[in-house]
Amino acid sequence: MLQYSPSANRYVLFPRVAVPGTGETDLEWVEARGTGTVYAATVTRARSGDFNVVIVELDEGPRLMSRVDGILEVAIGTRVGARIAEIDGEPAVVFDVIGDPV
Repeated sequence: MLQYSPSANRYVLFPRVAVPGTGETDLEWVEARGTGTVYAATVTRARSGDFNVVIVELDEGPRLMSRVDGILEVAIGTRVGARIAEIDGEPAVVFDVIGDPV
């Protein structure tokens, strides 16, 4: 779910009471498509194992930090789809590859 302001025609992430920059307060909750494009990516190397960290630009516009499951190195521009997974016993939004880089 994302917040959307019809008057500002803008999606907002993270939840707030007013749209940044405009102050509009007509925010409503809408369901996100759950798809996006990898905007930036890196690989983190740790004793517990290597994993990627990505910034995904959602199709609605906001960007969020997460990881892409199933692969280590992710190309910028890769199309991804969101799902909820458990990481260290906690629910988290992760992404899976759904298309080649654009």
